[in-house]
Amino acid sequence: MLNALEVLTTVVVGVMVGVEFSVAFVINPIVARLPDDSTLLARAHGGRMLGAVMPVWYLTSLALVAVWAIAGWRHDDAGLVVTAGALLIVSVIMSVLLLVPINNRGKTWTPENRPADWKQQAQRWDRFHYIRVAVIIGAFALLAAALT
Repeated sequence: MLNALEVLTTVVVGVMVGVEFSVAFVINPIVARLPDDSTLLARAHGGRMLGAVMPVWYLTSLALVAVWAIAGWRHDDAGLVVTAGALLIVSVIMSVLLLVPINNRGKTWTPENRPADWKQQAQRWDRFHYIRVAVIIGAFALLAAALT
């Protein structure tokens, strides 16, 4: 049963990392090359869509890692799993404190109501997101190492 939990957790976290990686290095660079109004609308839509899904995914990932850490406490890889969980906690804290406030503003923007500094706010979100992606890649790598 523990093996199934380990694999499920690693897959769930790995797919989440893939989505966040693609947002950072594929989707947002494509969207940034669109005309300003299209960029704004695409980012606002993405913020609404992913803003609804990703919190559940992050918390589910964290819960699965916590269950794995507890269930596998006596195994040699427990330290890797606990460290991965700590990194996921860091990513959730970053999200709540740094990324969500920008996202909550941005998802309501239209060409008619956008603030003058909307591009700077989007770039700030992107910079924080790059850091968050690095953090969750670290968590995923630790979970993958714990599988061996």
